[in-house]
Amino acid sequence: MNEPWWIDAVKAFVIINLLLLTFAYMTLIERKLIGRMQLRYGPNRAGPVGLLQPIADLVKLIRKEPFYPATAIGKLYIMAPALSAATALAAFAVIPFGEGWHISDYYISGQIANVSIGLILLFALGSVGIYGFIVGGWASDSKYSLLGSMRTCAQLVSYEVSLALSVLGVVIMAGSLSLVDIVREQEANWWFVVPQVVGLIVFFIAGVAETNRAPFDLPEAETELVAGYLTEYSGMRFGLFSMAEYINMIVLSALCVTLFFGGWLGPVDALGPLWFILKLLAVLFIFIWLRTTVPRLRYDQLMAFGWKVLLPVATLNALVTAAIVVAV
Repeated sequence: MNEPWWIDAVKAFVIINLLLLTFAYMTLIERKLIGRMQLRYGPNRAGPVGLLQPIADLVKLIRKEPFYPATAIGKLYIMAPALSAATALAAFAVIPFGEGWHISDYYISGQIANVSIGLILLFALGSVGIYGFIVGGWASDSKYSLLGSMRTCAQLVSYEVSLALSVLGVVIMAGSLSLVDIVREQEANWWFVVPQVVGLIVFFIAGVAETNRAPFDLPEAETELVAGYLTEYSGMRFGLFSMAEYINMIVLSALCVTLFFGGWLGPVDALGPLWFILKLLAVLFIFIWLRTTVPRLRYDQLMAFGWKVLLPVATLNALVTAAIVVAV
């Protein structure tokens, strides 16, 4: 059913602001959880029990002097963080968070845009966002930034193929590339985490690498590269890059919930968005848990793991799924 344009506009405004709010307070929750897991306090000075810490961080980034190298390539240097942040926010538009609701004479769908090839669109937006990281490192005219952007490119290429192949089993079983149809197929049968547990494992590991999270955070390994492609950025430009990485993690977690854990499905249908949020927070907790406990991999270990382990496993899982579906 088609919605009036103004309903889509209101939904987009609300979802983007909720996503930004989630990003801001997930940074606080992450620091709090890491502190507790490592037997120390997290942020606790800005506001009651540290609740205003994200606001303090925002004010600091806004007021910080936006310096840049004298030899930086101006327009590309400035546009790179904006490109990464914009594509990260846009990717959430195709994630379904509810069945849909009838309010008065209007129908409000549970996503901003129900695209028949939503999964491909989401991967495409993620690929475009990568250009922001690579161009930002190159345009900084710094060898450390350039090395960081090269590492980012190599890592994302290594794991993006595995990430795409890991979801082929889900697409074959659902018979659709629409994320809404994939969730409804799980409502009719079972959550795809059961038959596609191998795909889930590959998807999650490749997703951790795609979002540059520990133990796959070599593009920003401070001991080797200062801060990777972020080295020459400060102020809100630095903040936009950090926001893009964090929102990419949230989007990837939401995609994991949609593809493997039934999306908005739960014991009580009326609470669809609540189930989606609870599952999303559970996946985000695992990201934080990994960062707290797992040491950083060596670069050669990281690259070999992508090509030699994840890629063959993901390919085999897709082929087996296809054979079973054809046989049935």
